[in-house]
Amino acid sequence: MQEVGRDAVQQLVADGAQLVEVLPAAQYEDEHLPGAVNIPLKQLGELASQRLDPTRPVLVYCFDSL
Repeated sequence: MQEVGRDAVQQLVADGAQLVEVLPAAQYEDEHLPGAVNIPLKQLGELASQRLDPTRPVLVYCFDSL
């Protein structure tokens, strides 16, 4: 695991990485990054293997404006 900046995220997504927002569904519906899928943090362990391609890198993003 490593932290990456905005430019690196854009490049990784362009190269095929999966962008996952781990916000609760209601917050994701209000606003999310283009191309991101939502898997709430509390369900990440349960749903990741079902919803993500294990052959592609995964970027996990969480922003709470509160």
